[in-house]
Amino acid sequence: MRANTTNENRSLVAFAAVTVIIAATCAASAADWPQWRGPDRDGRSPEKGLLQEWPAGGPRLLWKTTGLGGGMGSVSGLGNRLFTTGDGPDYSRVLALNAADGKVVWTSSMLSKPGGDPAGPQGSPAVDGDAVYVLSQFGDVACYDAATGKERWRKSLTQDFGGSLPDWNYSESPLLDGDKLVCTPGGPRGAIVALNKRNGQVLWQSKGFTDPAHHSSLVAATIDGVLQYVQLTARSVAGVDAKTGALLWRGDRAGDTAVVPTPLYSDHHVYVTSGYNNGCNLFEIRKAGNAFAARQVYAKPEISNHHGGVIKVGAYVYGHCNSGGWICQEFLTGRILWKNRGVGKGAVAYADGHLYCRSEGGQGTMALVQATPDAYVEKGRFEQPDRSDKNSWAHPVVAGGRLYLRDQDILLCYDLKKPQ
Repeated sequence: MRANTTNENRSLVAFAAVTVIIAATCAASAADWPQWRGPDRDGRSPEKGLLQEWPAGGPRLLWKTTGLGGGMGSVSGLGNRLFTTGDGPDYSRVLALNAADGKVVWTSSMLSKPGGDPAGPQGSPAVDGDAVYVLSQFGDVACYDAATGKERWRKSLTQDFGGSLPDWNYSESPLLDGDKLVCTPGGPRGAIVALNKRNGQVLWQSKGFTDPAHHSSLVAATIDGVLQYVQLTARSVAGVDAKTGALLWRGDRAGDTAVVPTPLYSDHHVYVTSGYNNGCNLFEIRKAGNAFAARQVYAKPEISNHHGGVIKVGAYVYGHCNSGGWICQEFLTGRILWKNRGVGKGAVAYADGHLYCRSEGGQGTMALVQATPDAYVEKGRFEQPDRSDKNSWAHPVVAGGRLYLRDQDILLCYDLKKPQ
């Protein structure tokens, strides 16, 4: 009996030690970027005290990591760990890196063969405490131990939920919300599925919303007291009940070829945009009695955004229009305040009063642009070193006083903090 008690105590001590390590590694803070487009999935970082102008040549490069493999996804960060995905020689992989120096801590197989067009995983991981969640380009959704990379559970959007691969494969970044992991297999069995994040068990699948999947990543919104998930497809924009998956409202909105940008939600309004001359739309969502309804407020040719996303700051939307360059638009009216070519077509993030605009082509130029409706005001730019020969579609990430730029096989980390 004494021997058994001793062994039990040793096991408890070991378990406690591992728990402490995980907590120290992935303890959340205000500077974290735990999933696609940041803490609120709106592309906005809450950080302050960042450089308000960049010196010639840009901010100081802290480190560069290579060997990530091909991929279009960006990074997510929690505590002192970063997570991303990339193609390996035999399978696509999820990788954990040390945020201090970029060194790879572990890699785990996603069991998706590399290749395709475009090559590599395209979504960003989500991390929550001791677990990291990924969605591969071929529809594998899986959970890994954040400290060790050990796989905990796995599902297939196509085999388990009746989804079908969109053109250019899946690009969505899964949503973490409370005890749920939510993503979009698309198809007649239900476009959206919610899983128990701890074990992968199905909580619901949205039988009332059955659009095919495209490439947008859904967002959570509480509208008239009801938590719901909002998704954009090539057929519509819709909201489903977060508890049951029931369709609450839907607005017809045809997209073309590839519908990519994540919806924006603010005060009963959902803003969506996509490329290929589809422009942008604003829908007002209201509840009358027990039913929700979507009313289109406007449909405008600006902003027709291909993939780089849009950011809402105050009463204004900022982003790139394929035909008009970088644009500031009034959210509620669609009125255009300014246009500027800037760095050319690309992706955007926001932090501390500024837009971080990244060109997809050329040298992957980065620009710091003041987020103001008055005019396009650039506060510095630099050319990305070690550019790949592919479009730099990974969105910039601002977290922990740093700027992270993913370009296929490499990850660059820049110091954004003001000198003390």
